[in-house]
Amino acid sequence: MKYYDYLIVGGGIIGLAIARELKTRFPDRTVCIIEKEADVAYHSSGRNSGVLHAGFYYTADSLKARFTRDGNKALTEYCKEHNLPINHCGKLVVATNETELAGLEELKRRAELNGVDLRWMDETEIAGIDPNAKTYKKALYSPATSSVNPVMVCQTIKEEIKQMGVDLYFNTEFKKKQTNLVLTNNSSLQYGYLINAAGLYADKIAKDFNFGKQYTIIPFKGIYLKYDKNKDDIVTNIYPVPNLENPFLGVHFTKTVDGTIKIGPTAIPALWRENYNGFKNFKLGEFFNILFFEVKLFIHNAFQFRRLALEEMKKYRKSHFTELAMNLVKKLDQKNFGEFLKPGIRAQLLNKDTLELVQDFVIEGDRESLHILNAVSPGFTCSLPFATYIVDEMLKKQEGFGE
Repeated sequence: MKYYDYLIVGGGIIGLAIARELKTRFPDRTVCIIEKEADVAYHSSGRNSGVLHAGFYYTADSLKARFTRDGNKALTEYCKEHNLPINHCGKLVVATNETELAGLEELKRRAELNGVDLRWMDETEIAGIDPNAKTYKKALYSPATSSVNPVMVCQTIKEEIKQMGVDLYFNTEFKKKQTNLVLTNNSSLQYGYLINAAGLYADKIAKDFNFGKQYTIIPFKGIYLKYDKNKDDIVTNIYPVPNLENPFLGVHFTKTVDGTIKIGPTAIPALWRENYNGFKNFKLGEFFNILFFEVKLFIHNAFQFRRLALEEMKKYRKSHFTELAMNLVKKLDQKNFGEFLKPGIRAQLLNKDTLELVQDFVIEGDRESLHILNAVSPGFTCSLPFATYIVDEMLKKQEGFGE
């Protein structure tokens, strides 16, 4: 039976980044990752927009404000060092009416508190960045926002940590904890310390260690539509003013790393954790558990869930979906949006007691294990500094072990 000093559950960007941080700090200690899929980045890490966010949406007292700002710089530098493609396309946040100008003011205030470069633009200046962007009076411009290929980034980190001596076990699913032993579908592994970075299933694994009892994951499906006509019709990312009361940013234009234009995402409440297409990966127990909480949210209308759910369901209708995006631009051929792209699922943590969608990172643990219950969006952007934070927190919980 193999023993590892550190065993990480989950081969997404967070698990990979933590393994990298551990081997950088402790090169002589043994590290492994177990991943239930055949390779890394099968779920959120490989199905996200690829946008490296700048960090101006979040309140200054939040972990994700700091990690997004620092993560943008760290991943940008990582891509440069490893010759990975990056599209420095920036981002415009535009308003559609007088009321939304107040939302822009709040974003600008948060940017200043977070130390993020976010610039006011009048209509003339906006035209110089993206002639097709439409706004009411003024907009905000983020020069640090860019786009990368998330799968390529994850594959590069995977190869890097393999060279550092990290063992990766694919098609290996966490089944059960037994003292300092993890039982999987393939074998058993002993560990000194376990880090749970299992994304959509992090809460379930945490409960096996008696953590995360007041939380559950509610999945939301994110779908994009590709614009098929002309890559030059949109130059930068164009976002609406978001509703800051919930964690979703609204339908927007994304410029991918290769310059492709897409709109999205949706935030449609899903009915099981890997509810990507049809009934694939359907699990009856998950269905009833998630449906129970979604009905509860609908009845209590927590964070206006009722309106959110109804509005999001409308986005399955392609004409409605594209109309929302058309509010952000002056002119675009609406007929040239193609099919829905590969969907992603956001693992959104719900506090079962307060019916609150938790909007910041949540970790729990002790001397033997640490559980990342809410690797909240934009977790991809945050991954490298967040991994540093996780290892720091692990050492604190071990009462100075390894220092």
